[in-house]
Amino acid sequence: MTPLPPSYLIPAADLAAQSPLPVTILPDLPALFAHFARAIADEIATHNARGEPTRLILPVGPVGQYSPLVAVCNREGVAWRNVHLFFMDEYCDWQGRRVPPAHPLSFAGFVQRALLDALHPELAPPPAQVHFPDPTQVDETSRQIAAVGGVDTCYGGVGIHGHIAFNEPPISRWFRVTPAEFKASKTRLVQLAPETVVMNASRAASGNFAALPPMAITLGMADLLAARRLRFYCQGGVWQRTALRMALFGSPYTTDGDDVDYPITLVRTHPDLAFFTDIITAQPPIPQMAA
Repeated sequence: MTPLPPSYLIPAADLAAQSPLPVTILPDLPALFAHFARAIADEIATHNARGEPTRLILPVGPVGQYSPLVAVCNREGVAWRNVHLFFMDEYCDWQGRRVPPAHPLSFAGFVQRALLDALHPELAPPPAQVHFPDPTQVDETSRQIAAVGGVDTCYGGVGIHGHIAFNEPPISRWFRVTPAEFKASKTRLVQLAPETVVMNASRAASGNFAALPPMAITLGMADLLAARRLRFYCQGGVWQRTALRMALFGSPYTTDGDDVDYPITLVRTHPDLAFFTDIITAQPPIPQMAA
């Protein structure tokens, strides 16, 4: 077993002080999701007060922020009428067609129910300002982002192997993708990696791998990295500890820390980047026998 570098063994209590990148550690998941919700609501409210639009890339994973976000916005009257929403990705069937909103795992369906329909009608964004990537028009989301002046903040989570949206590690026997090429990747169809299938089927489909759509449409790294701010929320607990350390300290398997096998390492040079996590996820990723 390859020994972990010293940075991976820093105790959670010391992680924020010793990390080369900004990381905020919250006491538990409710506090983390409340922070996530407050960040989005405050950003929208600030732009509204200035008469400016708000342009956001948002994830459907994690999702625990949406209920407190709706509660805050409905209670405080935070209007989304001038908000442009670009969601990171959506599941697709084996032929590369987006699953319909009625599908139990549809991201668009979840967003409609948990966010758009839950906001007071007078606060909700117009439907024309809510965008999901479309496999039949792969460049359309990039054009829509450019048309509104770019993205203010990209909010996201991090997958078990460090994928952002469904920017899965491009692992192949037949070709190699450099970090520079991967950073420039565009919206595209992807086959879900085996690790993603196992993780997502375990958490969202009761372990039924056949129930999980095998493909996805994802925004590319180019659009994510072009956002003026990047904010990542890591809530996965034990399974996400290595990905979080990769994000903060870079990959120990490469000389410069950039690693297409862990795409989250490719965001580390962004000029306005911050991570947020809970105390459980912040623990060192030390192998141990499961209970």
